[in-house]
Amino acid sequence: SGMNGTAIENFTCVIFSVSFMNCTWHMGKMASRDTQYFLYWQTSKKEDFTECQNYIKDNCGRHIGCRFHNVTIKNTRAYFLVNGSRSGQNIHEENRLLINCTSKYNIVEKLTPPLNVTVNCTEDSHRCEIWWQPPCTSHVKRHDCFKYEIIIENK
Repeated sequence: SGMNGTAIENFTCVIFSVSFMNCTWHMGKMASRDTQYFLYWQTSKKEDFTECQNYIKDNCGRHIGCRFHNVTIKNTRAYFLVNGSRSGQNIHEENRLLINCTSKYNIVEKLTPPLNVTVNCTEDSHRCEIWWQPPCTSHVKRHDCFKYEIIIENK
């Protein structure tokens, strides 16, 4: 329900430092200056939606994002709901779903570097063996979600 063209656009969330998440969006094309959006999220369907407590605002005081702290996402899923009003009328609701590492939505996690990197090189064979542990993440538990690139520089 709501007025056409008022739903948010370009909804994006970035998870960083394991437990922080910023979500941002653009105002709907038909949204007027008095449109105010509200973001709610839940980490499982069994929990209640929780409203953002730390909105990012534009110069006019409109909500254009949210900062979350102590983020933990269970079962690799989180559900987002954005709704709002302008002059007392409802605007379109927008639901977004965070799936696992193959998500088609704009949910990104900026990872920490791999942990406990160990390098063992032998002069005899001109070979090096490199081991590491996957980086800490907020929600991804499957190691096959990660791809690594090693750049070796000769000095």
